[in-house]
Amino acid sequence: MTESLFDRIGGEAAVETAVDIFYRKVLNDLSIAAFFLHTDMDAQRAKQKSFLTMAFGGPNDYTGKDMRTAHADLVRDGLNETHFDAVAGHLKGTLEELGVDDGAITEVMAIAESTRDDVLNR
Repeated sequence: MTESLFDRIGGEAAVETAVDIFYRKVLNDLSIAAFFLHTDMDAQRAKQKSFLTMAFGGPNDYTGKDMRTAHADLVRDGLNETHFDAVAGHLKGTLEELGVDDGAITEVMAIAESTRDDVLNR
């Protein structure tokens, strides 16, 4: 039996660290930070940790909205390809900063890319 991506990147502790670094990067990026002005970031981090854990093959405790519903208001506020690319870039940069191997990063980025149409409500 092969290990899940979740386990290969370091499990819960790795996801927790990655999400914290990721949001630090996102909130410091003036091209996307405004989308989070009215967001409870503690709740957002918790939802993201739960979502990524599930998406990477770990325990499925995610109870949040689906991607289309969760991002619909942001799309109405102008969320577009450029913003998606910036967020994805910060995710990749975070994983590189944490020393995640290139194969796992490629898998994570494929998962992220698979959400593009839903996030952008297309």
